[in-house]
Amino acid sequence: MGSLNTTRIRAIREPGRYVDGDGLMLNVTKSGSKSWVMRIQKNGRRRDFGLGSLKDVTLSEARQLARDYRRMVKNGFDPIVERRRAASRMKTFREAAEAFFETNKPTWKNRKHRAQWMSTMEAYALPRLGDLVLADVDAPIICEVLDTIWLTKPETARRVRQRIGAVLDFAHSRGWRSREAPMRAVNKGLPKQPKQRGRFRAMPWQDVPAFVSQLEETESIGRLALRALVHTAARSGEIRGATWDEIDFGNRVWTVPAERMKAGKAHMVPLSLQAAQVFNRARELRIAGSNLVFPGQQPRKPLSDMTLLKILRDYQLPYTVHGFRSSFRDWAAEQSGLPGQVAEAALAHSIPNKTEAAYRRTNFLEKRRDLMQAWSEFLLMPWSEAEGKSDPDTSFSDFSHELN
Repeated sequence: MGSLNTTRIRAIREPGRYVDGDGLMLNVTKSGSKSWVMRIQKNGRRRDFGLGSLKDVTLSEARQLARDYRRMVKNGFDPIVERRRAASRMKTFREAAEAFFETNKPTWKNRKHRAQWMSTMEAYALPRLGDLVLADVDAPIICEVLDTIWLTKPETARRVRQRIGAVLDFAHSRGWRSREAPMRAVNKGLPKQPKQRGRFRAMPWQDVPAFVSQLEETESIGRLALRALVHTAARSGEIRGATWDEIDFGNRVWTVPAERMKAGKAHMVPLSLQAAQVFNRARELRIAGSNLVFPGQQPRKPLSDMTLLKILRDYQLPYTVHGFRSSFRDWAAEQSGLPGQVAEAALAHSIPNKTEAAYRRTNFLEKRRDLMQAWSEFLLMPWSEAEGKSDPDTSFSDFSHELN
């Protein structure tokens, strides 16, 4: 029988610890709050840990907990370690996803990827998985999440699948989950996705002058941005995120900072005379208070990627915005006469050979300046001259009735 009882506990007012027996104590603070404390000795080390507030844990419940913990110590377990382990195993998938995101976010140099990672999870994974304890996230539930988008949004679904697996493996590594992600079973439970044809489909390089000519007939921020993209062979995100402090009009160089580049390295883009004219026109239309070269409807936010794609769709063209980089690369290979390394440098492609990458010290800036000037001059040539060289099966002329 312990030394405490309900009447005595109610009467205690003085701060201090009041022993019930066998390591169980009632702790009373200066503010008058009362809680249970258990003292244990493990491997010669004495430690105290709380059992909860008196408001939540009665005297009889506290004694039962104390007995359970004493039995645990007798059997060779550390109650504090076991309690922490049990608490961690009660973590939800949402908590694990947020922890994974915060841990890995500093290593993701692509700002767009950082923004999309959690938004994608919130849209597709967390509504179903977020409140589940990690141990309950199994293959059937993951398949249930993916089934709704696996065939209709295949690329997004694959990303969600990968991110769910990464979160579960992260949780396993932290001891929050006893097993790794069941992705092999998930893959077996999903149907085969149809092959995506025409991904990053590129306009034949011979047809690009005709398209640029049509772009120039009507002016908008979106069309200016697309013209700049074609002239510079830049990625959509690089163009849409361009700021005025990146443009050196005197030297005709646009320097894209490392944090906006796919490879994580700053990239200098020599501007042809024609490209510089596009940027100058954008400067004439500059909105006060915005540092973006091509702002969206909200001046301090960039154009959406769909703005540029919509221009192609309005012409009923089956090409992608990213495909203009391929158009440029094909033209450079067939028409420029310059080494392929120069065109690859213009596209800011990483060097796959690590040894070559370690020894290459040049960025071919002056050769790229000549290359980009030749490309712009080709773009503004009478397009009928280029059209005659096109493959008749894929020619821009097939769609010319949409442009007239």
